[in-house]
Amino acid sequence: MKIYIKFFTLIFLKSLLYVVSIMFSLIFILNLLTELEFFKEIEVASGFTIFLSLLNSPSMVFEMLPFIFLITTQLFFIKLFNNNEIEIFKYSGLKNTSILKIFSLIAILSGIILTIIFYNFSAIFKNFYLEEKTKFTTDSKYLAVITKNGLWIKDEIDEKIYIVNSSKIENNFLINNFITEFNKDYKVIRNLKSDKINIQNTEWQAYNVRVYDKNNYQIKKQLNIKTNFDYKRIQTLYSNLSSLSFYQLFELRKNYKKLNYSLTEINLQFLKILSFPLYLFLVAFFSSLIMFRVKRLHNTTFKISLGLFFSVIIYYINNFFMVLGSTERISLVFAILIPLILLTIINGLMLNRINEK
Repeated sequence: MKIYIKFFTLIFLKSLLYVVSIMFSLIFILNLLTELEFFKEIEVASGFTIFLSLLNSPSMVFEMLPFIFLITTQLFFIKLFNNNEIEIFKYSGLKNTSILKIFSLIAILSGIILTIIFYNFSAIFKNFYLEEKTKFTTDSKYLAVITKNGLWIKDEIDEKIYIVNSSKIENNFLINNFITEFNKDYKVIRNLKSDKINIQNTEWQAYNVRVYDKNNYQIKKQLNIKTNFDYKRIQTLYSNLSSLSFYQLFELRKNYKKLNYSLTEINLQFLKILSFPLYLFLVAFFSSLIMFRVKRLHNTTFKISLGLFFSVIIYYINNFFMVLGSTERISLVFAILIPLILLTIINGLMLNRINEK
């Protein structure tokens, strides 16, 4: 490896580590304040709130990576400009385009490594965070998960506990259901078997129910069951997909498909992760072109402020198309590709006469 490539790599990685450290510290402080507010009326050890804040911070840092890459790129070029090192490389025959090629390679490799390793790392911590915090919420006695055996729901209401297993979901209906009803001491009261349950509201309507009571059973055409779950709540079981690793997402998708469950959110999450290294690269490349355009300006604060301004615009544009995709206003592929295409076009236009800068 040539010496200047090692030099560029070292500067970029130092800048990246510096920005990540600052962002992690800020996010940790904000998380800690949030946890202190949450636990203000719950007695827990002070170390527990710190522990939760640490667990939740990596996933938030991952979400901030485009912003982090943009600022890292600015710091990278500010160092080169301030020390006139960029001019030295140009006198040695290294044009701006050559510098951008080397920088692009460093950025894309960093993006791939961070996406593969850091995403799974942050997802594991996020999952553990949610498990620990759920113990202190009112939702802790309610549970709904999707496995290869279908949808499982645990619900507590009116001093009764329900364990529900359904093979799949069709519109507002649970199909092929078996429900076990317990008292608060987990003694079986009765079992219910129904081919179809309307879950549009929290008061379910089960049709053609076979009610098993000890060794006897009877058939009821319709039976109402009061629960804490409706179709809308069940549809948002995994609204926080950032707590699932690649493997868990893949397994969850298989189970969703088997259950006839909506794949929109999980497909969007897959596409987002797969395109994330390219997104990071395009943001970093955009930032590098901005820095070449404003390198004659000596005000470092202005340069960073400009980067912050553009990072906010990029974030909202990307988030806008993500929302359109998740609500199925446009296809998921377009929701991912349109922001990337826009960034590519802008970068292509800004590359014009870059060697003269």
